[in-house]
Amino acid sequence: MEKFISPFLLSFFLSVFFIWLIYPLAKKILWQGREESRHLVKKIKALRIGGAAMILAFILALILDRNLFLSWEIKGLFLALILILIVGIKDDMKEISWKVNLFFQIFLVALIFLWGIRIEYITNPFSSGMINFSGNAGLLVSFLLVLIWVLVLINALNWLDGVDGLSGGTTLISALTIFFLSLKPEVNQPPVAILAMAFSGAILGFLIFNFYPAKILAGTCGAMFFGFTLAVLAIFSGTKIATSILVLFLPLMDFLWVIGERIREGKSIFKPDQRHLHFKLLELGWSPIKINGFFFSATVLFSLIALHTRILGKSVALLVAVLLMLVFLWFIKKKIKKLSIKT
Repeated sequence: MEKFISPFLLSFFLSVFFIWLIYPLAKKILWQGREESRHLVKKIKALRIGGAAMILAFILALILDRNLFLSWEIKGLFLALILILIVGIKDDMKEISWKVNLFFQIFLVALIFLWGIRIEYITNPFSSGMINFSGNAGLLVSFLLVLIWVLVLINALNWLDGVDGLSGGTTLISALTIFFLSLKPEVNQPPVAILAMAFSGAILGFLIFNFYPAKILAGTCGAMFFGFTLAVLAIFSGTKIATSILVLFLPLMDFLWVIGERIREGKSIFKPDQRHLHFKLLELGWSPIKINGFFFSATVLFSLIALHTRILGKSVALLVAVLLMLVFLWFIKKKIKKLSIKT
């Protein structure tokens, strides 16, 4: 167990160290939040340095880890994260248009796909068999699946970053779930477990400064780090997409619900607003701490279900969760409408 605890602790302390190191420089050059409508308050005073600290801590902890062989795929992950660091810092200091951000995310997917990080098969939800992607057609399907998977996770966790600690805390629980999944006898992937623990340590170091009221933010750099790394770890752990979808059910459901609302109202799906579930709960009078508690409890519950069920059980749990969530969102929408009529 020591080989898993060591990268966690090293990454944690490095994350805290880099935050301490970067913070004075960030204050000096006003590396602060921009005015945007996706955050809890319009003008963010906390510094957007969390992403840079976490990426540096994660990469350095893994390079220094003696139990991890730096495979070609892991080096590809490092390269992609360095690019996220560069582009993310630029966006955190001066906002880049959504078109450029989307192009960059697609470029990242193409890069890791060419590097060998691919979805080569998925588990058939109706049987115990596998659906393999071979040949030219299979290669195209694999790329499209990786593209959709990475883009959805990056943006779902970015959109979740509206309440202090919410996106980071949800990602931490998801990373720990991948760790425990990697240790299961039928999976048995110690290298993925080491990656997941280093990832978790970096996030926890950041969360110390990010829980309400936040002193620092993850920023674009951090939000992309959360979603991109989780997506890649799910692919590394034997394409555990169904497990990851169940664990990240709340942010993914919120992501799809918000897109649906924007499309119905004829508005751009890329324009940030306050339609997200956490903002609706704030409108109902929930505190940031209560919202975090709700999201974290649900994520832990989904994680336990994901770790203790097979593909058919996950599919049934996911279907039940979708139905319950649709009722919950409908109820919240009606309650907010009644409150607006009263006022």
